[in-house]
Amino acid sequence: MQTSKYMLASERDQLWGLTVTTIGYEEIGPSEPYPTRGHADGYYFDLEKGRTLSEYQLLYITEGQGVFHSRTVAEARLKEGDFFLLFPGEWHSYHPTGPRGWKKYWIGFRGHNIDDRVRAGFLSPTKPIYHVGFSDDIVHLYRDALQAAQAEEASSQQVMAGIVNHLIGLMYSKERNIELKARHQGHVDLINRARLRIREELESPLTIQQVAEDLGMSYSNFRKLFKEHTGLSPATYQQDLRLQRAKELLSTTTLSIKEIAYRLDFESPDYFSSKFKIKTGRKPSDLRK
Repeated sequence: MQTSKYMLASERDQLWGLTVTTIGYEEIGPSEPYPTRGHADGYYFDLEKGRTLSEYQLLYITEGQGVFHSRTVAEARLKEGDFFLLFPGEWHSYHPTGPRGWKKYWIGFRGHNIDDRVRAGFLSPTKPIYHVGFSDDIVHLYRDALQAAQAEEASSQQVMAGIVNHLIGLMYSKERNIELKARHQGHVDLINRARLRIREELESPLTIQQVAEDLGMSYSNFRKLFKEHTGLSPATYQQDLRLQRAKELLSTTTLSIKEIAYRLDFESPDYFSSKFKIKTGRKPSDLRK
């Protein structure tokens, strides 16, 4: 069984930064031939010869297992709950294996939004497979995209582009959190507790050394784990949250800049103003105006 839709995008749609080209769902039973027929030109492929696409495709296996090959990856096993990402210009081939066949969703897309992420190293043909496990949330997103494609209402490309971005974000985040929990075991919970405490005590003289000590960790180890988990040092995380809070206070209260600086535990109004301008590009007085 297969459901698929091939999409068109206008020149204006392409300015959005990401457009969807194809979307679908398939069920392959035991011993059924693969790939299935009925694909548009450029999409069907022979298992031995493989194929090369001019777009990205994000595929998600909800049941079963399979095998994936590409120019970069010699052979990799696929299982239930795996995403695999196809890249434009990258030769590949894949198929279900085992007694159950598989069930799989896919969505194809292109645009400079995704190109930028590849150039920045977030996504790479050297790592096309993401082990995230089965998720109802992911399935619902694919179904929402299918529904939008079939309805093809005005601005459906923008709706589907948002769903693609959501899927990629979930894929990237879920695997990273699984890896962090496996590598650091209970430390992820400690970092989450630390983040919550820093957020709740922005208007107090709480120090990062005090947070580490209360968690029973050395400062250096705490800083290393915190940065690996969040991408920021704990001191930067705390300061950036205080600057965000300062923007709220400047916009919604009549507190003076001096009062806000000391309320958020900056060492002086001048230091606060300097950090605020570096972060926002404006002085606190400019925002207040």
